[in-house]
Amino acid sequence: MSINDQNMPMTQKLYESAPYSRHVAKFLTASTLGVTLLFLSGLTLTGTVIALIMATPLLVIFSPVLVPAGMTVFLVISGFLFSGGCAVAAITALSWMYYYVQGKHPLGADQLDYARNKLASTARDMTQKAKEYGQYVQHKAREVSRGGQAGYQSL
Repeated sequence: MSINDQNMPMTQKLYESAPYSRHVAKFLTASTLGVTLLFLSGLTLTGTVIALIMATPLLVIFSPVLVPAGMTVFLVISGFLFSGGCAVAAITALSWMYYYVQGKHPLGADQLDYARNKLASTARDMTQKAKEYGQYVQHKAREVSRGGQAGYQSL
């Protein structure tokens, strides 16, 4: 404790260390809201469990109809969502290709150009190597055929 703290009256020390009324109001509001929401979630859970208990006999009686109907609805909805997703992907791809052909530089065009140039360069290199290897094989074939003819003539 400093000397200034010792000279202050006790009420002033308590006033400075006490929380502000705004902080207390925030805490009380948050606590009230939290407790209310917790109570409502408990009521909702209780109501859901009671409704499930009451509906179980009906679900068991109608399950031969409800299960296939539910599966059919699930498959139909899944099919529509999948076809819609494919349509969005196709439209996006066609739009991207249109902008690329128009020269409007869509997102990823630099990477595509780099990959295309790299592929073309690799193809040229492989073509050159194939030509060199073909010439090498032809040269070796001529050497072998000349060597073979000379061997037959000496006999």
